[in-house]
Amino acid sequence: MTPPLDPEDEDYRPRLIRSYTITAGRTAATVDLAMEATLRLQPGAEAPVLTPSAAQVLEVCDRRSVAEVSALTKMPIGVTRVLLGDLIDQGLIRIQATITEKTSTDERLELIERTLRGLRNY
Repeated sequence: MTPPLDPEDEDYRPRLIRSYTITAGRTAATVDLAMEATLRLQPGAEAPVLTPSAAQVLEVCDRRSVAEVSALTKMPIGVTRVLLGDLIDQGLIRIQATITEKTSTDERLELIERTLRGLRNY
C-alpha cells in the first residue's frame, strides 16, 4: 500500500482548479457509467478541440475502466464520469459491454482483477 503523500514532497501538488470548474458546474454525467465499465476509443473518430482535462481523460481511457481512468488522471470519480460522458456524447469513446447475465465467473474475476490493478497503480 502506498503511503499518503507528504505536503513537502515534490510529487504533492494540490489541485489549483476546483472540480466544478473542470465540469462547468455539472455534477452528473449524461451517461450512466459504472466504475467498472470498460471504455474503448472509437476508431476514426475526429476529436474536436478539447479542454486539457478532457484530452487527458481521452489519452488514457482506451481499454480501461472508469475507476482506472480516474486514478490515472488523478481526478475525482465524479469529474471523470462527467468528462467521459461528454466524450461518449461526442462519439470519441464507447462503453464496452463487460458483464451480462451470460458472463462467466472467470470473466467476472478477470474484470475485478483488472480494476484492482488499475487502482493499485494509482
